[in-house]
Amino acid sequence: MNFSMIRYTLGWLLIFESVFFCVPLIVAAAFWESAFFSFLIAALIALGAGLLLSFKRPRHTDLYAKDGFVIVSLSWIILSLFGALPFMFTGVTTSFIDALFETASGFSTTGASIFSTVEDLPRSILMWRSFTHWIGGMGVLVFIMAFLPLSGGQNMHIMRAESPGPEVSKLVPRVKKTATILYIIYFAMTLVMFVFLLISGMDVFDALNTAFATAGTGGFGFKNDSFASASITQQIIVTVFMLLFSINFNSYYLMLKLKFKDAINSEVKAFILIVLFAITVITINVSSMFDSIWDALRHVSFTVASLISTTGFSTENFDLWPELSKTVLVIIMFIGACAGSTGGGIKVSRIIILFKGMGRELSTLVHPRQVKKITIDNRPVDHEVTRSVNAYIVTFILIFVVSLLAISFEDRDMITNFTAVTATINNIGPGLGGVGPASNFAAFSPISKLVLIFDMLAGRLELFPMLILFSPSTYKKG
Repeated sequence: MNFSMIRYTLGWLLIFESVFFCVPLIVAAAFWESAFFSFLIAALIALGAGLLLSFKRPRHTDLYAKDGFVIVSLSWIILSLFGALPFMFTGVTTSFIDALFETASGFSTTGASIFSTVEDLPRSILMWRSFTHWIGGMGVLVFIMAFLPLSGGQNMHIMRAESPGPEVSKLVPRVKKTATILYIIYFAMTLVMFVFLLISGMDVFDALNTAFATAGTGGFGFKNDSFASASITQQIIVTVFMLLFSINFNSYYLMLKLKFKDAINSEVKAFILIVLFAITVITINVSSMFDSIWDALRHVSFTVASLISTTGFSTENFDLWPELSKTVLVIIMFIGACAGSTGGGIKVSRIIILFKGMGRELSTLVHPRQVKKITIDNRPVDHEVTRSVNAYIVTFILIFVVSLLAISFEDRDMITNFTAVTATINNIGPGLGGVGPASNFAAFSPISKLVLIFDMLAGRLELFPMLILFSPSTYKKG
């Protein structure tokens, strides 16, 4: 393992995080908040630690698969640890575990919060919460690779470890250029949404918060009612962009290349069908609870887009909806967004591969001599991809069960515990019951919060980069 390169990369990560602190610093200065000094101190600490770690460039810069996994997992842990400092320095919480929970929730684009009221928080803290979503949405190391050549073409190990989905491919031959293209698309879409929100009448501060939180599909609210008090136009804008950010960014690149047939692939079509099905079923189920079918359709569309994209905004307390509606919502929480998007969940592509694999096994039972390959968009799916999907699902279930057991010692109701793990490992934010859209995660013990922090980071990093830290073989030579 190349420990020198790991140290060097983590150093640059902290240098970049010190730069990220400039955004809330500007907000604190603009609103004359004392939190300015808290962010300044945090930025100086991160900068000092980063310079210390990156002072000496390694002689050997080669990175291999396990190095990439370790760099990514340690990066997100360190990013969260240093990102939690402003919450402590400003005094908005006196518990470092709570501060770490909030920050890990931000960077992992989960949006689960320990604050019962957010409108009392300094505006710079609100901006930092939303900005962590934007940073974590595309991946902080993907962002760094767009500016810093870490190790030549072998940066692909880092991109694969950090990018969501069962398969990651380069858009162009150079990894650095791929990272740059992805972030240009990401930034452009965020900017377009920001402009639309301004046109709709939202002020600059609220529009920035909303754009950052939606782009990263994180959903930290800056209002106590989340998005219920926003205008109908603003709710529609956010609904549309939550769905847009749920689609694989490769599709947008292909659209720019005028390859529309390749862009609208099987995963995108399946995602759209799932969204339409969920909206139709739930709208019919809850229509009697609203003044008109159009009101029901608007709120249901927003909620479905919010949960399948794993953003977590809300305009209604869906915990009060009928059981059928809540069941459908929990199902789409697990399905999640498309691979290669900023959304969480198991991912639509994995669901497609699982169903096709099940169909192949049934066909093999009937015709044992038949050789049938799984294909998507008329292209065969490699056996390694199928194997990794199966391993992912098994690992997902194991982590889910262990986490559920771990937090069950506090003797809360099953719905609260089940959806708390569901909401964190799928990076959604709100669940049902005690962690519903009208509640928060403050009541959990520090031990349970640490379990849920692990779930948030593991879910954002597709499980294995976090687990590899606990494997002894990771640290063996060779």
